[in-house]
Amino acid sequence: MNPVVKVYTNEKDLEADLNTLKDTGISQKDIYVLSSSEEHTEEIVSQTELENVNYNRQDIGGYTYKEDEFLRKLEILNVKKEEAEKYIKEIEQGNVLLIVTDQRIKGAL
Repeated sequence: MNPVVKVYTNEKDLEADLNTLKDTGISQKDIYVLSSSEEHTEEIVSQTELENVNYNRQDIGGYTYKEDEFLRKLEILNVKKEEAEKYIKEIEQGNVLLIVTDQRIKGAL
C-alpha cells in the first residue's frame, strides 16, 4: 500500500498534524518526518513529544548523495519512484515531508 505523504512549508501546521496523529492513536512506527536537515527535523519533532518519527536519523547507509538516500528511504516506504522524485524536489526547496503508512488516515490529512 502507498503511504500518505503531505508536504509542509509551515512547521506549525506539521506539528499540529503530528499531534493529531498522536491523539488519534496512530503508532509512531507508522509516522515519518523527512527534511533536508536532520537538525531541522529534530527541532520539529521535539515539539511533539514523538521521539521515533525523525526519518532523517534512520541510516540506510552507503549513499554518497543525499538525494539518492532520500529516494531510497521513500522507496522503502513504498512511495512510487516518480512521486518520490517530486517529493525530493520539495525537500530540496526547504519543505518538510510527513509520511504515514497507516492507511486509516487516508483523507484525514
